[in-house]
Amino acid sequence: MTNRLTKPLAGWRVLVPRGGPWGDQVAANLRARGAHPIVAPMINFAATDDAPALDAALTRLAAGDFDWMTITSATTVDVLSSHRAVVAPGTRIAAVGETTAAALIAAGYHVDIVPSEDNSARGLLEEWETATAGVIPLRVLTLRSEIAKPLLSEGLRRIGHDVESVVAYRTIGVPVSDQVVADVKAGLVHAVLVTSGSVARQVRDQFGDIPERTLVACIGPQTAKDARALGLRVDVVASERSAESLIEALVDAALAGTAPAL
Repeated sequence: MTNRLTKPLAGWRVLVPRGGPWGDQVAANLRARGAHPIVAPMINFAATDDAPALDAALTRLAAGDFDWMTITSATTVDVLSSHRAVVAPGTRIAAVGETTAAALIAAGYHVDIVPSEDNSARGLLEEWETATAGVIPLRVLTLRSEIAKPLLSEGLRRIGHDVESVVAYRTIGVPVSDQVVADVKAGLVHAVLVTSGSVARQVRDQFGDIPERTLVACIGPQTAKDARALGLRVDVVASERSAESLIEALVDAALAGTAPAL
């Protein structure tokens, strides 16, 4: 008999909506807790439509034209690496959360600020003045997804900083297999992980109404808010914007007896 404390997700089929190293790690962590992960990437990333603007910004970054650069996702780090971007010694880097910070360090970059409480653009804004000793104006490069809300850029401009906001990549939807769609619609999946607003949109568009017996688990409060705005039901919300927190939230749901019977 499986020990619920060591394998609390035993028998759970969990849809993991991203592939690559992130998806592989999440799948491994789910298996360690007894779950059966279904890795079905629902989004992918493509080059920006304005490559000259990105190239020009990265050239200025290497030349030391910016005091700060803000990074809001691990995907942006991939873009920096693929362009072999050089950060001038005097330029400091702010990461929106621990996952992004870890990706920066793994890629060989440094990190000067990570929000201590809220791992989000809003959290970074709340701690910005203290972290930068209230210096205004600063020259800031913000790199973002094409569909990202300009919360950080606009917030920094309101404070009085000189901000250059550049699209680093585009987010595109990826159709999952017919079998995955059929299993989700039939309620044969215990939980669907929602890791961003982009994933939430694909979940809605590709699956429609999620069966009540399937838990919809969001990676943090902001993603939960985005998902609800798109009309998705949200059952589980991770306290932090990290894969570890998301899995722990599922574990808590399982231990609380909310595991649906399929």
